[in-house]
Order: sequence, then C-alpha cells, then structure tokens
Amino acid sequence: MEEKVLAACRRTVFGKTAAAKCRSTGRLPAVIYDREGHSTAIDVPYQEFEKLFKTVTESTLISIKLDEKDEYEAFIKDYQYDIVTDKIAHADFYAVERGKLLRTKIRIRLVGSPEALRQGAVLEKGITDLEVECLPKDLPERIIVDVEKLNANESIHIRDITVSEKVKVLTDPDLAVATLKFAKADTPAPAAETEAAATT
Repeated sequence: MEEKVLAACRRTVFGKTAAAKCRSTGRLPAVIYDREGHSTAIDVPYQEFEKLFKTVTESTLISIKLDEKDEYEAFIKDYQYDIVTDKIAHADFYAVERGKLLRTKIRIRLVGSPEALRQGAVLEKGITDLEVECLPKDLPERIIVDVEKLNANESIHIRDITVSEKVKVLTDPDLAVATLKFAKADTPAPAAETEAAATT
C-alpha cells in the first residue's frame, strides 16, 4: 500500500483573519488531536491535501511530518467545507499511537447488483459500520461487501465479512449487513369489509 504523506507546519497565529491569510497562500488550516484531546494547530499544502483527500477513507492512516521534526500517524477526523469557494476550509486530524491497539469503526460499503433486484426484490441495508480493534498499521482502509450473488430471502451478516487475522471484530456477528427480499403483496380485504363498503 502506498504511504500517504503530508508535510505540515505549526501555526502560531490564530483567528479568522489569520486563517484567511493562510488559505490565500495556498495552505489549509488544520488541527491534530491526540488521544488525550490535546491539540496542535498546523497548516498543510492545500493542493496536496485535496489530492490525498480524494483517495482516502475515514480509516486511512496518513503520515504527517510536522516542521520536518515530529511525525504523526493520523486519520482525517473531520473537515469544514465552504460552499461559497467550493473548497475545504479546515481539517481535523486524529493522531494514533504506534504499537498501541486502536478501537474504531469502519464504514461498510455494499457493491454489486443481485439478479433478484431485476425481478422486483428489495435490498435492505443493515448495519453500516464495523467496529474493530487492531494496531494502527493493520487497520483496513475500507470494508467492501459484495452482494452480487445474494439470493432472495437471504442475508449477509457481520460473521460473513472476512478481515485479516490481525483485526478483531467487535460488532455482534449476528447483525445483518444486507438482506434481499421481495416486498409483501397487498392482501385482499376480508369479505365482510368488502360487502360493507359496497352498501355505503
């Protein structure tokens, strides 16, 4: 897997004016939070961040090199989007500690189009996130579940998802991820109700 790297600089000036000036120079204001909730204000090259942002998920580890001295492994925790400029205006990173177990959730993505869909079946989505525990370096970037071969009245459960043996799944294995079934047909009204309606 290709390493995701961002070079960052520490910010020492704050406020809306300072942030706007930072953006005008082609850099993105950001913050790194650690496990204790402490924060470090930084900025990163906007073009590099934008390019990286298009290829990562919420569980992709990014190596952030701060002032060419300190290095963090972090996720993009959150971001603010400016609808006027059509650009990301601020980003929050969450730093993890190497060698220590990490507990987090990874979004489940369904792919594929079962044949039964074309016959009128309905694909119902179940749980959308998989909670796992592992070392940061072993964290899957994404969880993809293929529903292509799912037949009507069948389900895919958490226990059916395959992950690395280095990853411990914490989510209930019996929870459904996806269920394919036909919608119930409308049932005819009882004869007594039909006769009553006819006489009104």
